[in-house]
Amino acid sequence: MNLKLRNAKRTDMESVLKLIKELALFEKEPEAVEITKETLIEDGFGEKPKFQVFVAGLNKEIVGMALFYPRYSTWKGKALHLEDLIVQEKHRGKGIGNALYTKVLQYAFKNEFKRVAWEVLDWNKVAIDYYRSTGAEVFDDWRVAQISKKALKIFVNKVKNESL
Repeated sequence: MNLKLRNAKRTDMESVLKLIKELALFEKEPEAVEITKETLIEDGFGEKPKFQVFVAGLNKEIVGMALFYPRYSTWKGKALHLEDLIVQEKHRGKGIGNALYTKVLQYAFKNEFKRVAWEVLDWNKVAIDYYRSTGAEVFDDWRVAQISKKALKIFVNKVKNESL
């Protein structure tokens, strides 16, 4: 296997978007992806990049990626958030996901991040078992909370109207 891991380039964002869509399908939310290749290029390669991506290339084809960005923990300090790690279904089980995960953790260690955090779906037992085998804690008592753009607009308008 001729696997090459590297930092993504602007020209890789079409392949990265395909992987994001494959992940959404795997996570049973294929309609949830709103991002475009252009937005990925702007947000990842603009004046102030919002994220970084490592890509896994196999025979000159991008078959996996890990997208991450810095965040801050009030308990620990400088932290890293691993947003997505995905390998094309036909290439799973070849160690590519492990290689990407390892590269992210090495990056975090080298750059003195205090913690790396990510979410994993409770039904993804293979991933949970793998993460635990690497020393990661997978918490059963924390829940992910999100507010959508639509709900955010409704809330802000409600608060605005109440304060009049």
